[in-house]
Amino acid sequence: MLARQVFSKDDFMSQTQANLVEVRGIRFSRGDRVIFDDISLSVPRGKITAIMGPSGIGKTTLLRLIGGQIPPDRGEILFDGENVPQMTRSRLYTVRKRMSMLFQSGALFTDLNVFDNVAYPLREHTHLPPALLHTTVMMKLEAVGLRGAAKLMPSELSGGMARRAARREPLPWSRT
Repeated sequence: MLARQVFSKDDFMSQTQANLVEVRGIRFSRGDRVIFDDISLSVPRGKITAIMGPSGIGKTTLLRLIGGQIPPDRGEILFDGENVPQMTRSRLYTVRKRMSMLFQSGALFTDLNVFDNVAYPLREHTHLPPALLHTTVMMKLEAVGLRGAAKLMPSELSGGMARRAARREPLPWSRT
């Protein structure tokens, strides 16, 4: 007996919602140089996804597109069903709090010293009093052997120091 499966619009919508990130038909260029031409990608909800490849193929550019730092020339980028390029600045800021990306370089902010780089997620996601924030950051720096580097800028760090600063472990916290 041959069974035929029919999908409704609701079935399609539930499959779409199973993906946290949907990149559809993206084109992105810098001047005359085309970086992406009609790429699509799905990132399933609850799954860790790696974007890998040789240097210069656009891995970081893709992450910046998904994070709304740069707009595509055309195509859709959906995060939890919302079109990222069409989000307001405040909505994008809220949505970014739900994104977690680790860049190869460790994604240290070049204009913040080591202390402020480590403190940044704590300031964004908690309401720690300044004294407790300071103690927590210094403990994290001590744990990776960088207590004495707290006031250094990322450009003043060796490669190993930068990796250790970027590997700062987040404190568990509740989103409630």
